[in-house]
Amino acid sequence: MKVVAFNGSARKDGNTAIMIKEVFTELEKEGIKTELVQLAGEKINGCVACYKCFQNKNKRCAVDDDIINKCIEKMIEADGIILASPTYFADCSAQMKALIERTGMASRANNDMFKRKIGAAVVAVRRGGAMHVFDSINHFFTIGQMIIVGSSYWNIGVGREIGDVEKDDEGMQTMNTLGKNMAWLLKKLHG
Repeated sequence: MKVVAFNGSARKDGNTAIMIKEVFTELEKEGIKTELVQLAGEKINGCVACYKCFQNKNKRCAVDDDIINKCIEKMIEADGIILASPTYFADCSAQMKALIERTGMASRANNDMFKRKIGAAVVAVRRGGAMHVFDSINHFFTIGQMIIVGSSYWNIGVGREIGDVEKDDEGMQTMNTLGKNMAWLLKKLHG
């Protein structure tokens, strides 16, 4: 079993990555492989609405000048997908939004190729707007017929400067519980 996480933060090893790694700690304890893909520094554009993915049906985005098709391959191979983003103006980052648009469109064009995979949103926030980010990511999972795993609270951690999220005890415990719940569900589905 494997879980791949996509960090949509512009800060490669910031609070969003710290939260993902807390989830990974619990998954790895249960023998589940993990992989972190950090989108920081990547030039990713949103969907151009060419609809070639619906014509080609090759499990790829027709725009092939960035890492999106590699991300699609990683999603196909994984049993669980974590999409993680900081809160930028009460929404996910532009990189995460582009990932959602393009991988989501390719999935829909190919008979919802991520259906029945487990999905989890992880959101870093300084103060407000996190619920909209959480909802935006979860909409990707629900329209793709994926199974959303929950935690003891919404999957949100509070912090501004790199490392601040580690001081958010409830947020870190939420990530810990998310990892445990994700591992449990993966074992139930694939054990």
